[in-house]
Amino acid sequence: MGMVMAVSFTRYGRLYYLDPGPHSPRVGDKVLVPTDAGPEVAECVWAPQWADDDIGGLPVCEGLATDEHLARDEANRRLRAEGRSVAKRLIRRHELPMKVIGVDHLDADNVYTIYFTAPQRVDFRALVRDLARALRARVELRQVGPRDEARLQGGIGPCGRDLCCATFLKDFEPVSVRMAKEQDLPVNPLRIAGACGRLMCCLKYEHPLYVQAHERMPALGERVETPEGAGQVVGRNVPGDTVSVRLNGGGRCSCPSASVCSPRRQHDARYGEGS
Repeated sequence: MGMVMAVSFTRYGRLYYLDPGPHSPRVGDKVLVPTDAGPEVAECVWAPQWADDDIGGLPVCEGLATDEHLARDEANRRLRAEGRSVAKRLIRRHELPMKVIGVDHLDADNVYTIYFTAPQRVDFRALVRDLARALRARVELRQVGPRDEARLQGGIGPCGRDLCCATFLKDFEPVSVRMAKEQDLPVNPLRIAGACGRLMCCLKYEHPLYVQAHERMPALGERVETPEGAGQVVGRNVPGDTVSVRLNGGGRCSCPSASVCSPRRQHDARYGEGS
């Protein structure tokens, strides 16, 4: 077992997990998080608590942020806001089809990193020169895709919750339409697309459960015997572990998948139900 805490750099943003070390911050405290660019200020979201599993290799919290750290963080926030404003103004002046998504600033090296989206590749060499001159710093521009745009900006998904990519997902895993089909979801882009316009990441969460269930449950169209008579399988409900059967004598019935499974019925006939 070990101690673990969680912090976020932005309100309702992605959680980052730390080893609290000798420190005991409370929820809402500003703490220092080690990064490649030095310690950065973040807000404690989960106070240190014991974890059931032995979690090793986590970055160690560097303690509570002092007034000096908070002043530096606030100055960086102002610089990022200035960088965003200047970038938008110069993009309009250069008439480039670009949309600014996020801005990072490393005060140690005085470097701005500006993230943007565009419908195609953009020649922004002249823009970079003007940005460097206006901001009096080195500037890097990075083009990102729709999923990264959603992750950087955040938002609410079709489920009504904060976007998974902006809160806890670390990497984007491939998602296919086949996953939606195997979960009996309508293959309608408006129903299975997330805020980014791409297939929802959550389609992957329950997919293994559906694959395992479909291997075990009778297939659609299969002839089965049910407690109410023989019929044909016309629907499967994986969460409820039931099947819908159109009876030969007319009508439908819904029953547990185990009750129409031949090996299960043979077992019950030989050893009795519930054994």
